[in-house]
Amino acid sequence: MEYYNYIKSLHLIFIITWFAGLFYQPRLFIYHIEASKKESPEKEILEKQLKLMARRLWYIITWPSAILATTFAVWLLILMPSWLSQSWMLIKLGFVLLLILYHLKTHQMFLQLQKNVINYSSVFMRLWNEGATLFLFAIVFLAILKSSIHWVFAFGGIIGLIVFLVVGIKLYKKYRSKN
Repeated sequence: MEYYNYIKSLHLIFIITWFAGLFYQPRLFIYHIEASKKESPEKEILEKQLKLMARRLWYIITWPSAILATTFAVWLLILMPSWLSQSWMLIKLGFVLLLILYHLKTHQMFLQLQKNVINYSSVFMRLWNEGATLFLFAIVFLAILKSSIHWVFAFGGIIGLIVFLVVGIKLYKKYRSKN
C-alpha cells in the first residue's frame, strides 16, 4: 500500500480539474446565450469563439479529468473495500452518482449550444452553474468528516447553501437589470 497516497493524490488532482471544468463550462454557456441576443457581426464572432472555448474545455480538461478521477476512485475502493460498508461512503457515492448525472446533463447542454440550440435562459444557467458547488460541498464534507458528521446539520447546511446561492443569484440579476 506504499502507493496509496500517490493514487489518492492523483484522484484529488483530477477531482479539482474536473470541478474546474464543471464550474467554468456553465459560465461559457451563459456568455453564449447572452451573445446570441447581440447584433451581427458581434453575435457570430462571439458564438464562434465561445463554442471553441467550450469545446476545448470540455474535451481537453473536463471529460479526461472526470474519467481519471473516477478511475483513481475505483482504484482506491479496490485498495480499501471496507469503505463500502461505511454509511458515509455510500452517501458520498450517491452524491458522486448525482454529480455524474449533472456532468452528463451539462454535456447534453454543451452539445445543444455547439449547434446554437438555446433551450435555457442565462438566469437558469446561473442557477445550473451552482449545482457543481453543491456537489463539491456535500462530497468534501462527507470525505473529510466521514461518520462524525451530524446529518441534521449537514442537511441544514446544504439547504442553507442552496438558499444563499439562490438569493445571491436573484440579487445579482436585480443589480444587472439596474445597470
